[in-house]
Amino acid sequence: MKPVVYIDGKEGTTGLQIFERLGSREDIELILIDEDKRKDTQERKKFINAADIVFLCLPDAAAREAVALCENPNTRFIDASTAHRTHPDWDYGFPELSAAHRAAIATSKRVANPGCHASGFISSVYPLVKLGIVPPDYPLTCSSLTGYSGGGKKLIAEYEDVNRDPRHESHRIYGLTLKHKHLPEMTHVCGLAAAPVFVPILGDFYKGMASTVMLHNRLLPGAPTAQDIHAKLADYYADQTMVNVMPFGGEEPVIYSDTMAGRDSLELIVCGHEEQTIVTALFDNLGKGASGAAVQNMNLMLGFDETTGLTK
Repeated sequence: MKPVVYIDGKEGTTGLQIFERLGSREDIELILIDEDKRKDTQERKKFINAADIVFLCLPDAAAREAVALCENPNTRFIDASTAHRTHPDWDYGFPELSAAHRAAIATSKRVANPGCHASGFISSVYPLVKLGIVPPDYPLTCSSLTGYSGGGKKLIAEYEDVNRDPRHESHRIYGLTLKHKHLPEMTHVCGLAAAPVFVPILGDFYKGMASTVMLHNRLLPGAPTAQDIHAKLADYYADQTMVNVMPFGGEEPVIYSDTMAGRDSLELIVCGHEEQTIVTALFDNLGKGASGAAVQNMNLMLGFDETTGLTK
C-alpha cells in the first residue's frame, strides 16, 4: 500500500512547491482537500488523521493547532514553519549534519524543517563547531542574500507589480532589530553561546540564496588558514549527496546568489587567506531552503532514496 501524504497549506508558496515535487509521483498517494474546505477545521482534521505524512505549510500558530488535531498515533508531521524548530520533542530536519540527525529523521514522528537563512548558516557553522574549529562562544557574523519568493505571495506580488516602488531594483537590508525569527534555531542547533550578528538582504530576483559567514582566523584555535577550513568542510560533507563543498575559492572570482535556483541541493564555497575566511552557502531558498528539504525529509522517513523527486 502506498503511503498517504497530505499538504496542509498547499496554497502557500512552500506548499505549492512541495506539491510541484510530489504531484506526479507514483510511489505515494497524495490526498487533496476540496478548495472550499481547506480552512474547515473538521475537514482538515479528517485529512490529517488519514495521512501517513502531513506537511504543515502554515503560520506558526496554525501549525501548532494542526498538530493538536491529530489523534492518529501513526501520523507523522513535517513542519515547514518556525513553530517547532527548537522544540525538544521534534527532530531537526537537516540530515547532512550528522549520522545522528539522519537516523533521527528516518524514524521520527515529528520533523521540523529548517528555515531558509538558517539552512545556509547552519550548513557552514554546525560542522565547524563540532570539529572544534569555531568555539561555541566565537562572535559570529553572517549576511544572507535572498530572492523575494521567500517572503510569500504578498511580497512576490509587491515585487512583480509593474507599479512597484522603483527602489526595489536595489537590494534592501531588513531585520534591522537583529532579532530575525531564524536566530533561535541557528543558535540552538549549532550549540552557540550567543546568537550571531545576522543581516538578511532581499534582492530583486525570484529565488536563490547566498548565506555568508565571516571568520577572523587568528581568533580560532590554532589559527587555521582558509584552505585548512575548506579541507575540513570538504571532508565533513564528502559522503553527502545534497550538500557539496566546491573547490577552494569557487569556480569563478564572483558568486551569484541565484546560482542554485531550481535545484534542491546546497553548495558551500570557502574563500580567503591565512588571516580571514568566508564560507558561503549557495542554494535555492525554495529548494534546500524549504520545499526541497521537506521532500528530502519525507523520502528518508518513508525509506525512499533521499533524492527521489528532487533536482540535485
